[in-house]
Amino acid sequence: MRFRWNEWNVGHVAEHGVTPRETEEVLRSARRPYPRRHSDGRWLVSGSTLVGRLLQVVFVFNEDDDVYVIHARPLTDKEKKGYRRRRKP
Repeated sequence: MRFRWNEWNVGHVAEHGVTPRETEEVLRSARRPYPRRHSDGRWLVSGSTLVGRLLQVVFVFNEDDDVYVIHARPLTDKEKKGYRRRRKP
């Protein structure tokens, strides 16, 4: 999986307190039911970083099939509860 980062998407995820590294960790470790189609060619993943921070990431595939992140943010408390509930064995 190759990622394309530029000034815009690095700055946009930073506005939500997220780093490109955290974003990549979530996408690389995505498990079913993710990624899910979001809208207009966008994909959504909710998942955990290596240190357990829960994030939501929205991305698209560019013309070279590279991942271009367009949004990333921490999950809300309500989303965290739902995420954890789905992850219980």
